[in-house]
Amino acid sequence: MKKNATHIIGRQPVLEALREGNQLERVFIQRNASGEIIEEIRILAQKLQIPINSVPLEKLHSLTKANHQGVIGLNSIIQYIDLQDAIDHVVQQAMIPLFVMLDGITDVRNIGAIARTALCCGAQLMIIPDKGIGAFNEEALKSSAGALQKIMVARVPSLLKAIDTLHLNGIQVLTAEMKSSTKIFDADMKQPICLVMGSEDKGIQPYISKAADIKFTIPMAGDFDSFNVGVACGIILFEASKQRM
Repeated sequence: MKKNATHIIGRQPVLEALREGNQLERVFIQRNASGEIIEEIRILAQKLQIPINSVPLEKLHSLTKANHQGVIGLNSIIQYIDLQDAIDHVVQQAMIPLFVMLDGITDVRNIGAIARTALCCGAQLMIIPDKGIGAFNEEALKSSAGALQKIMVARVPSLLKAIDTLHLNGIQVLTAEMKSSTKIFDADMKQPICLVMGSEDKGIQPYISKAADIKFTIPMAGDFDSFNVGVACGIILFEASKQRM
């Protein structure tokens, strides 16, 4: 029943944190756990768009030796922002939106590297899903050289709905794909855009690719596999930065 720098331990402490509107990275709940407090934790976490992981008892024991009562919350090292609020802020600052959306990237070092590059190239916002992505933890923060605490981050329950919001705000969605006939330097990146980066093993999900407005490829000298996702993101963002300069 205690709280430290990274964990909130126990049912009541986690519930109180959620009631106060604290932003948690995620909540771990023991599988088959039940009760009124558990149900209220689930409802509040869903309302605050905080991911809930249903995990075996062993997972909770690996996080703490304290009496966790089947519930542990992870404190967030960053403050998430509502997607529409972030768009409004960028527009009010008379900036042209340059956003990055992460689809299924689980390596926290890549996440950190992308955040660092995004900030250096003038991107204002990262958009991430609430599931299927690496944790925004201390390792990710270290890999970003602190950029994760300087760039805006919006966590959304659905990337597809986020794309709908982008489109409603006049922001086009771009994806890099191996077989596109359009080269990166022929894609118009001076307009309001959001770049989608997918995982190295699966790439961008088909329904996300289908929703994209512009698809392009990064030419390579040989027939080797492909660029690392962090490197590819850097190449694309630098091209966007160059066009805007």
